Amino acid sequence: MLFKRKKSAPDAKQVAVSAKLDQRLTSDFILGAIEDGVVMVGIDNVIHLFNPAAAQIAGWPATEAVGLDYHSVLQLVDEHGEAYSRQNHPIGRVLASGQAIRDSKAFLQTRGSKLIPISIIVSPVNQAPNMPPQNVVGVFRDITAEREEEARRSEFVSTASHEMRTPIAAIEGYLSLALNPKISSIDNRAKNYLDKAYASIRHLGQLFQDLLTSSRAEDGRLASYPTVVEIGEIVAGVADGAKFNAQKKGLQIRFLVSGSNEVRGGKVIRPLFFVSVDPDRMREVFQNLVDNAIKYTEQGSITLVITGNDSVVQIQVADTGAGIPEEDIPHLFQKFYRVDSSMTRTVGGTGLGLYICRRLVELYQGRIWVESQLGKGSTFFINLPRLSPQKALELQRTQSSLVKPEQRPL
Repeated sequence: MLFKRKKSAPDAKQVAVSAKLDQRLTSDFILGAIEDGVVMVGIDNVIHLFNPAAAQIAGWPATEAVGLDYHSVLQLVDEHGEAYSRQNHPIGRVLASGQAIRDSKAFLQTRGSKLIPISIIVSPVNQAPNMPPQNVVGVFRDITAEREEEARRSEFVSTASHEMRTPIAAIEGYLSLALNPKISSIDNRAKNYLDKAYASIRHLGQLFQDLLTSSRAEDGRLASYPTVVEIGEIVAGVADGAKFNAQKKGLQIRFLVSGSNEVRGGKVIRPLFFVSVDPDRMREVFQNLVDNAIKYTEQGSITLVITGNDSVVQIQVADTGAGIPEEDIPHLFQKFYRVDSSMTRTVGGTGLGLYICRRLVELYQGRIWVESQLGKGSTFFINLPRLSPQKALELQRTQSSLVKPEQRPL
């Protein structure tokens, strides 16, 4: 009599090994298929994983990269050519802080000494609560093509905007002459049409100017002539200039300087806040913020406040207007971003104003941000490095030999 041998069921250990092998094969397949470079670094600063895309981008074979210190394989430099130290390298920062980091401004120096722009995201893994991570994973990619496309787009916008300024200025000039009662005589109906045309061409001119300014700010070609100025004079001038438009809406404009105001000879002597900025550029920033405040405020006031300490000057532009939804605040200073509301659709705009403000403030090592409450108003803050009177005098002497503002290129 024949008996069939009964197959024994695989034990738990065999199942676990098989599952682990399947998982490893799947992981290897995925890591080999994706186009982004993936690197895993342990708390010992040693590379434990380097996928084929990482090897291709960095120019290091995975067999050589694994086991080496990440800082010797992924050598990063900033846009000025300065090498990242271990402390400010994205991988080093995540190993130290346990917080995920994104960097889109770094350049990777390949094994062949070629510099390529990359975007890298580093995240912690295997992290116990309140403990540094045991490993971090970095995902990076070559963004050369995106940078080149960006440069072409920026060049087109810059060229087109510049070329449009001449015909727009001519149209605006002719319309201005047609509306001048000393030069031409027109009936009220024609004047109404010309007023609308004049307002439209001015809006179009501002649009092209904003596009040109933002394009030049992005590629580092924005003309700027920093000089020592007393920032209170600029802010006071903007506040005075805005009173007419504010009063047309029944709004008040207030300008305050906090600090120890002294009274001498019956006059209030306010503190002086010296900074090194291009006065025309900073006037553009404050003008933009005040104009926005007037546009989005139906009743109440706009208040400009200057305060500061020995190292920082802070300028606040506060309104009692519509306010900004909380979810929009993080995106407010991004290019072309506009809050979607019935009021913004009525007022109009390009979404470039606040972006330009941010770029200009950052040009002078400053910072701009906003705090807002929906339905109660917004306050925009600008911090700028403050100069001591002695430092201001020294800089003034140095800057007197530089190009004067009236010689700035258009």
